[in-house]
Amino acid sequence: MDEKLKRTHSLKLENRNGLKLTGVTDVDSFNEESITAYTDYGSLSVSGTGLNVKELNLANGTLEVEGEVTALIYSSKTSKEKGFFKRLFSA
Repeated sequence: MDEKLKRTHSLKLENRNGLKLTGVTDVDSFNEESITAYTDYGSLSVSGTGLNVKELNLANGTLEVEGEVTALIYSSKTSKEKGFFKRLFSA
């Protein structure tokens, strides 16, 4: 992907209990212990306990998570062939 066309991505972690992301292009999976989100800069795996997706807006590229965050791991993989929400909302 051309660097000029990438969405801005930011991450704000508040006291390890609140996480806000921007630049999210897809969410592959989530449960109380892990969330996998995709951005134009790579995938982000969030691990923790009691994780809950408080808000997800793919049109705006925002994701807000509640719960205790114990690990954040980035990888260079920018998308999955067909993510959960793309499969759910595809026409």
